[in-house]
Amino acid sequence: MAEKRKKAYKGDLVIATTSENEEDVCKACAWLGEEPIAISGDAYIFRHHQNPKYISYCFQSELFQSQKKKYITGTKVLRVNGDAMAKIHVPVPPLPVQEEIVRILDSFSSLEAELEAELEAELEAELEARRKQYTHYRDELLKFERVLIASLGELCKISVGRKNGTAGEFGEYPYVNAGTSMSGFVNEWSEEGDCVTTPSRGQGGMGFVAYQASRFWCGPLCYVMRSKHSDVMIKYVYYYLCSHKADILGLVHEGGTPAINKSELAGLRILVPPFEEQQRIVSILDRFDKLTNDLSSGLPAEIEARHKQYEYYRDRLLSFDELAA
Repeated sequence: MAEKRKKAYKGDLVIATTSENEEDVCKACAWLGEEPIAISGDAYIFRHHQNPKYISYCFQSELFQSQKKKYITGTKVLRVNGDAMAKIHVPVPPLPVQEEIVRILDSFSSLEAELEAELEAELEAELEARRKQYTHYRDELLKFERVLIASLGELCKISVGRKNGTAGEFGEYPYVNAGTSMSGFVNEWSEEGDCVTTPSRGQGGMGFVAYQASRFWCGPLCYVMRSKHSDVMIKYVYYYLCSHKADILGLVHEGGTPAINKSELAGLRILVPPFEEQQRIVSILDRFDKLTNDLSSGLPAEIEARHKQYEYYRDRLLSFDELAA
């Protein structure tokens, strides 16, 4: 089969003609191998007499991307055909200038990769330390000597979720069906929020819980727990269950599909301090949780800032005054 396909040779640019998003349409890379390679029917080959890496950098530039957009056709699968691509202009300085630009951008890319790896390692280490610290303080805060002991069923109304067609990529409300993670979106909601979910059955996530603060649709593979009493904070119940996942795992029936019976979940014993103490514990753990999540969201944000810096200098290097014809 490979023998019948068109081939790219050293120096050729291989260009993706289709994608499901605008960014990846016309994504290109220079083939620098000594041996030819077979190319799929959904790719173009651009053969030229320029510096291959320089041309590939041009395809990444804002100048190229802004021209490309007006030639994109299709809805679900986006495409730019060869005739349209031939109309796109790229700057072509002398080869020595191209080589110097490639040298600078290669150096910048290498430095960016090193800094990104170093930054990611540092932030991940800090994040892991914060998580361990958070877990330690959470478990310490939830140790009591004299408190009310009640069953989960006495404290909360426990119900199982319902089916709602097929969750899709788009919709107004999250669809939670594994108990702890979003499984898509739907346009209806079954739960107001301010409740706790945990899987009722399935292969993954057993023993884990999640706090749901806003409207969502709860699927049939998880339980919803909502406080029955004004002096029992459901957010406190959530943190307590997070600290006692082993107790929930002890309820799992492993025969066939792993499952937790509602009656056994309702019988789980919970330590319940006075309402004011619940508020204090929730306030402290919320702050710890926010600190951990802020650090986690800061990791991709910092990396994205590095990418933008690189893209800025790349586009400046690839900007030239147009010569009169």
